[in-house]
Amino acid sequence: MKFLDIGEVAKRSGIKPSALRYYEQAGLISSMYRHGLRRQFSADVLLQLKLIGMGKAAGFSLEEIGGMFSQEGAPKLPRDVIHAKANEIDRQILELIALRDTLRHVAACPAPSHMECPTFRRLVNIAGKRNVKRSSRTPPKRAR
Repeated sequence: MKFLDIGEVAKRSGIKPSALRYYEQAGLISSMYRHGLRRQFSADVLLQLKLIGMGKAAGFSLEEIGGMFSQEGAPKLPRDVIHAKANEIDRQILELIALRDTLRHVAACPAPSHMECPTFRRLVNIAGKRNVKRSSRTPPKRAR
C-alpha cells in the first residue's frame, strides 16, 4: 500500500496541512504513522477529504460529518439524515430561485419607481413572508 505524507495530501486535496492536522485531531481522518515528523496517510484519505468537503458544502457540521465515518475511516452514511439534508437543500434552491427572479425583475422593471410597480410589491411581500417564517424558526445547533 502506498502512503502519502501530509505535504502530498495537502497538494493533491488543496487542503492546508494545518486543516489536515485539525481534521485528524477532530477524528475525521487518521494518519497511519509518521516518517520523522511528517504524518503518513493512506491514499484513501483523499476520498475521505472529498466526502468531508461535500458534507461541509451541504451544511453538515464537522461533528455530524465525523459521525458518518467508521473508526477505520470507511463511510457509514445515514440515509435518513442525508434525505433530510437533500430536502433542506431543495427548499433552499426554491428560495434562491425566487430571490433570483425577484432580482432580475428589479433590475429590468420598467416602472419609473419600484414602489409604483405592483409586481415588485408582490414579490417583496412574498419574500417578506418567507423571512418572517424563517426567522421564527429556532436555528439548528451547531458544533463548535
